[in-house]
Amino acid sequence: MRTIDTDYLVVGSGLAGTMVALRLAERGRVLLVTKRELAEANTNYAQGGISCVMSPEDSFDEHVADTLDAGAGLCNEAVVRRIVEAGPRCLQALIDLGVPFTRNAAGDYDLTREGGHSKRRILHAGDITGHMVEETLVSAVRSTGRLHICENTLLIDLVTTRFLHVAGDNRVVGAYMLTVETGEIWAVRASTVILATGGCGKVYQYTCNPDVATGDGIAAAWRAGAEIRNMEMVQFHPTCLYHPKAKRFLISEAVRGEGAVLVTRDGKPFMEAYDPRGSLAPRDIVARAIDSEMKKRGDAYCCLDIRHRGEAYLKQRFPGIYAKCLEFGIDMARDLIPIVPAAHYCCGGIAATVDGVTSIPGLYAVGECACTGLHGANRLASNSLLEALVCACECAETLNAAPVPAVPDVKISDWVYGRAVPSDEAVLVAHNWQELRTCMWDYVGIVRTDRRLQRALHRVQNLRREINEYYFDYLVTSDILELRNLADAALLIVTSAMERHESRGLHYTLDYPERHRVAKDTVLVRAARREW
Repeated sequence: MRTIDTDYLVVGSGLAGTMVALRLAERGRVLLVTKRELAEANTNYAQGGISCVMSPEDSFDEHVADTLDAGAGLCNEAVVRRIVEAGPRCLQALIDLGVPFTRNAAGDYDLTREGGHSKRRILHAGDITGHMVEETLVSAVRSTGRLHICENTLLIDLVTTRFLHVAGDNRVVGAYMLTVETGEIWAVRASTVILATGGCGKVYQYTCNPDVATGDGIAAAWRAGAEIRNMEMVQFHPTCLYHPKAKRFLISEAVRGEGAVLVTRDGKPFMEAYDPRGSLAPRDIVARAIDSEMKKRGDAYCCLDIRHRGEAYLKQRFPGIYAKCLEFGIDMARDLIPIVPAAHYCCGGIAATVDGVTSIPGLYAVGECACTGLHGANRLASNSLLEALVCACECAETLNAAPVPAVPDVKISDWVYGRAVPSDEAVLVAHNWQELRTCMWDYVGIVRTDRRLQRALHRVQNLRREINEYYFDYLVTSDILELRNLADAALLIVTSAMERHESRGLHYTLDYPERHRVAKDTVLVRAARREW
């Protein structure tokens, strides 16, 4: 088995991963690994923008207050303030790299507003902000010449001193990798591993996430013994386009920010009955309201109405969304837009500081796979790209301020294939994949109960046993790795939900509808639970 030595191993190529890799490459050797091609990351699909205080009519205090309000009492206020105040400085790095953010007729940045924000503070590049950010960063990464890139390569597991039976405190010293095209398994030795692997939206049957969102980093960190925080807080985007041929296409929150109203199928507004902010309420409230209306009326979907803004404006402000809707026979200027909630963003993840430090020395986490305390129990719109950007910059600054770490003086054990053979039972992977996602959607969705969670736990535990048997019996493939990670992520979500006996933010349970006076994080550690 070949082993590659590097100073820094970065796993994931979204905004967080590419930014931290670029900054670290200024001083040391960086290996950037991504499971598909570089541009295939959640960042690439972000429509809305990046929330940042950039107007004299706005303030850090107001952005902090909006974030705390959306987070339902579970945010870490010090973390919120640190990230919000670092926003303008870190955003300048993207501007300097050439991200073409939209400007108005006066030449100033065109700031828009989204649900939960009291001011216009969303910097955007049309309605394809994430794509423009990702395209710019990928170009910078490919042209730098100071880092090595491995595409179509999956993280199998982190390697720790405990795994290698090395004396002393447990720390991360590298990782096992799979090259998809060849099936080769190889190792990386690095004293610093930065996970930027995104979320786990594919654990649910209906999601607007791309296929790469399978919780790889979260699952690998948990298996290595890292603390995992608040995994029950899964955000469902309220407005995913409802159409049989529209795979995971979002109708951006910015559409509501520019005046769209949520209505029933027959055009009647309903949000004011749930929240005084109406269609601009935070996402958790909006998603539950849509879910309630659908169940109450027996409808398969609700709608967005922005017809009053007119064709010229809609084509100019939302060109991508307008064109996509037209592909499905929906004219935003003349028709109601059918929408349903879908799993969107994981507010929990690997417990980490703003600069990425986790509970295991040598392991850092940035972006959606990390839980810093910014989002609390519900993410404020467009704070995700802000967090990814700021935490990547802060992580790189912290690491660059210290000496470049020496490669660990350990031998990573050869991969043991045992009696594993090529699989002739791929149908088992497909079946377990579908059963897992259906179970999570039916029992651990927008509204939960103790009975549903207990059923989900039983089914997920059985599925994990089957999946792990398959993992050890057959040669490793990308499909089984992603399914294994999804099963672990599902277990973390279910277990966390069972431990929170209250309704707060994104975790709403009919058995405990009230919110506790004191907010507490849900923290899980594999080593502390025998049943795992």
